[in-house]
Amino acid sequence: MNQSPPAPVELAGVTRVYGSRGTAVRALDDVHIAFPAGSWTAVMGPSGSGKSTLLHCAAGLERVTSGSVRIAGNDITGASDAELTRLRRTEIGFAFQTFNLIGSLTAEQNVAMPLRLAGRRPKRADVHEVLAAVGLADRRRHRPRELSGGQQQRVAIARAMVTRPAVLFADEPTGALDTKAARDVLHLMRRMVDERGQTTIMVTHDPAAAASADRVVFLRDGRITDRLDRPSTREVAARLADLEA
Repeated sequence: MNQSPPAPVELAGVTRVYGSRGTAVRALDDVHIAFPAGSWTAVMGPSGSGKSTLLHCAAGLERVTSGSVRIAGNDITGASDAELTRLRRTEIGFAFQTFNLIGSLTAEQNVAMPLRLAGRRPKRADVHEVLAAVGLADRRRHRPRELSGGQQQRVAIARAMVTRPAVLFADEPTGALDTKAARDVLHLMRRMVDERGQTTIMVTHDPAAAASADRVVFLRDGRITDRLDRPSTREVAARLADLEA
């Protein structure tokens, strides 16, 4: 009997505590969750609920206090900094609210940067392909200052995707965008999941953004308290309002 492949990201009993003794803050409290391959999960919760900490621990950006984290079948809980760096360059893509593009480089050069950092010689065809996938084939020679906010975010997503990561982590990817640009980026992310099978984990405070995902996971006080599958914007907003009450 064939076993199912492991989920791209799995957290088992993850707890993250900041500080010690009287000043200790439990940002995550015994979290168990697996993120299925080829799916898009939005993580939501009130301010201070632990959603960013969950994303950072799942991506290996922060160490957990207890429990375990697996990425693409690799247990990263006790991984060295060198092992985590290699994993981030090969198995993980990041898209954040701040685009973090290098201003002196063109869109094409920004997208190629992760490959260079991984010691690989970028193939122009691969870079052009991913820029075309985000609708920027005709902007590849433009520098960030020559692009709109939505276009810069799409360059950042192309940069995250060029290594063909097992999972894309997105932290408020539409937070700095106007409504139309945000909608364009969400449509792009939806297409990547549907057409490329890209596993995506996104933290957001926006119910409309969360409703673009396959499921929404809600946190409160460091614990997962609820989830909705393919909800409407209205359903997400109502559930979030209940948590914040």
